Amino acid sequence: MDIVFIEDLRVETVIGIYDWERRVRQTLSLDIEMAFDNNLPASHDDIALALNYKDVANRMIDYISQSRFSLLETLAERCAAMLREEFGTPWVRLKLVKPGAVRNAASVGVCIERGDRHG
Repeated sequence: MDIVFIEDLRVETVIGIYDWERRVRQTLSLDIEMAFDNNLPASHDDIALALNYKDVANRMIDYISQSRFSLLETLAERCAAMLREEFGTPWVRLKLVKPGAVRNAASVGVCIERGDRHG
């Protein structure tokens, strides 16, 4: 199975457990890897047959920017499920990063894998 990926997609949203976090928008960074068989789109040179990373990025930006979850873990689970359901990818690895959330750390976050990578 091939991998289609997006790195460092930045989205502003409301996320966090503290009162002050519920009143501000914070920037999250996402790395997304999705299993997809690229043989058919490549053989036809046709974007309609491909996993269109622009469509994926736009959907993630729209969803995350409107979300209001407390936990990164919840947001990651919902995003992974959405990607698998809406884009038909059998496997997703999603790294969700919250820069500056912990003093003296560049960033913190979660990385999850869902589904069967080999489809």
